[in-house]
Amino acid sequence: MGKIGVFDLEKHFAFYGAYHRNPINIAIHMLFVWPILFTALLILYFTPSLFNLPHIEFSLFGNDVILVLNVGFLFAMIYSVFYVCLDVKAGSLAALLCVICWVASSFIASQLGFSLAWKVVLVAQLLCWTVQFIGHGIFEKRAPALLDNLVQAFVMAPFFVLLEALQMFFGYEPYPGFHAIVQAKIEAEINEWQEKKQKLIQ
Repeated sequence: MGKIGVFDLEKHFAFYGAYHRNPINIAIHMLFVWPILFTALLILYFTPSLFNLPHIEFSLFGNDVILVLNVGFLFAMIYSVFYVCLDVKAGSLAALLCVICWVASSFIASQLGFSLAWKVVLVAQLLCWTVQFIGHGIFEKRAPALLDNLVQAFVMAPFFVLLEALQMFFGYEPYPGFHAIVQAKIEAEINEWQEKKQKLIQ
């Protein structure tokens, strides 16, 4: 059953889908969206602990890992909870991936140190965003969603590429009829966009 407001998955996924129809552009996003989140968490590792919360320390493959409960942790938790609220099954998988990204990025950041980490993050972010803009400009032939909805681009995109992959490879639907409903909304959104584009040309 569909939800409403900020948790209206049908509406949000239809909006996202209207900007991602080309198979090559879809593949580009599947490959490069999660690395953006991962590298963002990596650089946020160097922010101070929230409210002086104690660090979590443990050993992984013989290496000491220090997890800092900071802004990166907060973002990872917000993303995780939000994704579960959108859809319990796919959202739980997305939440698990967020936690894995937080832990793995923390480990890598602690090994790299800030002086090297920010350079790695800068290169990775520039690469990922550039490739996605190319995907939209050359293959999709439509500006990316971030120009119309920043929340979609920065918060929902990781969940949407995961949900799209689950649909594509496993036929997953949050509930029966979801895919058909979303496809109808995508067609309506694209038709509306094309009509507006045509009016601007005229």
